Amino acid sequence: MPNISILGLGNPGQKYDDTRHNIGKDWVINYCLQNNIDLKIKSKLDSSVAVSADEKILWGYPNLYVNESGQSIYKIIKNTNLQLIDTVILHDDLDLPMGTIKLKVEGGHGGHNGLKSIISLVGNSFLRIRIGIGHPGQKEDVTNWVLGKFKPHEKKLLDDSYLEFLNIIELLADKQIAKVQLQLHTG
Repeated sequence: MPNISILGLGNPGQKYDDTRHNIGKDWVINYCLQNNIDLKIKSKLDSSVAVSADEKILWGYPNLYVNESGQSIYKIIKNTNLQLIDTVILHDDLDLPMGTIKLKVEGGHGGHNGLKSIISLVGNSFLRIRIGIGHPGQKEDVTNWVLGKFKPHEKKLLDDSYLEFLNIIELLADKQIAKVQLQLHTG
């Protein structure tokens, strides 16, 4: 049985691939492709999921829109032996500079509709990997910003942060949260 689940948020459909809002889902897909982990659609879970070769991690993403993510997360938790505290949600974060990644334990939704959905259905005692996508500057520009594609210089920053993410996966799988925070938040 997996120790943890790592679940990335994003919208369904090709038109949302590589958008800022889909960074969590895209990182899960990239990791699974690079490691020959075969994500399978599980309609019962409203998700695509797979277990890592070492069986430590349940990888996946909801197959619903971001603002409905809680429904999938609820089903994954209900149908596995994993607890909410063993769930790591990868998501975009407007409040962090582009390419910054941080680990947060519990907390509010910060205006993120995916987190709002999850918290309303299962509570807030999950881990979050917050992936900075920057802020467009004006509140009225946020929707177009999060649904927009990354610019080339932004992709470079994200490639670097993805490598940082790869360096913490084993620590996450072993539930070494303090070490993950130390690694991400210093330097």
